[in-house]
Amino acid sequence: MNIDSIENGYVIDHIPAGEGMRVYNDLRLNKLDCQVAIITNAKSSKNKIKDIIKINTLIDLDLDVIAYIAPNATVNIIKNSVRVEKKKLTPPDKLVNIIKCPNPRCICNNENIDHIFKRTDNKGTFRCLYCETKAI
Repeated sequence: MNIDSIENGYVIDHIPAGEGMRVYNDLRLNKLDCQVAIITNAKSSKNKIKDIIKINTLIDLDLDVIAYIAPNATVNIIKNSVRVEKKKLTPPDKLVNIIKCPNPRCICNNENIDHIFKRTDNKGTFRCLYCETKAI
């Protein structure tokens, strides 16, 4: 398999196997008009297999989305075909309009307001700000 190197863009690495498409969809990478490569089930020395996403342009990435789905992922920033920065992600304290409340009676599902979740522990548990329902 041959995937071209990136001149300017990102490599999102160490995504848990099977979560690459979720990251792709939640970041809305399908809306981009550049090359995006999703590599699934790549060999990994840490976790046996992983997913990787390569984006061949510099865009405004929502790192909170990536950190929520894949807290151990890394984001490599590539400029002029050289990695200039490697970001380790930390789970965000708050998520806004990234996930939806699973409680159908919650006000955020019945009114035109933001879906806001707060992190409630160090294990990555998020609860709805309005009804305190745990995110799935």
